[in-house]
Amino acid sequence: MADALVSQAIAASPGPARSARRSRRQRRWSWTFVSLTSLAVAGWFGGQYVQGLATVAARTPDVVTAASHFDTLAWPIRSLFVVHIVTAAVALAIGPFQFSTRLRKRSFGTHRIVGRVYLISIMFAAVSGATTSLWNSLGIRGVFGYFMLDVIWAWTAWLAYRAARERRFREHQAWMIRNFALTYAAVTLRAALPVLILLQLPFSSDTSFPYLFDNAIYTIAPWLAWLINIVVAEILIARRGLPGVRMSTFRDNPARGRSRVPADCVTAS
Repeated sequence: MADALVSQAIAASPGPARSARRSRRQRRWSWTFVSLTSLAVAGWFGGQYVQGLATVAARTPDVVTAASHFDTLAWPIRSLFVVHIVTAAVALAIGPFQFSTRLRKRSFGTHRIVGRVYLISIMFAAVSGATTSLWNSLGIRGVFGYFMLDVIWAWTAWLAYRAARERRFREHQAWMIRNFALTYAAVTLRAALPVLILLQLPFSSDTSFPYLFDNAIYTIAPWLAWLINIVVAEILIARRGLPGVRMSTFRDNPARGRSRVPADCVTAS
């Protein structure tokens, strides 16, 4: 009787093949969600910023945009702001395709080209973003929040590129996860703002939207978006057995993590 119950339990339990298929489906859905949200934010909000700068530059009356602050600054800062928005939008839009196993297996050359465009866009976006953050509308809080984000953004991009050049592909994957987590902060920020606004309602005497929005954007928002993503990235890296930060950055053996053929990507499309 006991043997029969054990046999039934084993037969009813999902086998390795079924678990693998479920894992692939979950990764495919995750990749699809990240890709769609990245494209939406890159296209919609990126276009809104650029259009906003054009609007205020044309002195259109009765129009208030998110770019109004930069219209009061010198033209080099306005130009750098446009460079930051455009290149960051490009990186956000094409970033998910770096994690497509199907794309890399079918055309590794295309994967490399997309990767180079992505990393070049990151460098332009990070340098221009770090510069314009010194003139942001949030003051010193914005400087620390956004400037640190841009510095770490550029640093992780460089480490990902160096690992790929040295054929340390597992470390390359880990650094690309960290880097895109910072790129995806543009999405997380916009998703977190409504939550931060709602959380204030039970504790605020002034429940007007402008007041609650200012409280959110002027306090924790510049930090929260990318700190959450970094934590999630490290969890994903650990779950996939990829090298940690200490192993990747301060390795004793230069050959550690090298491989002639890249391992499977962390997400599937």
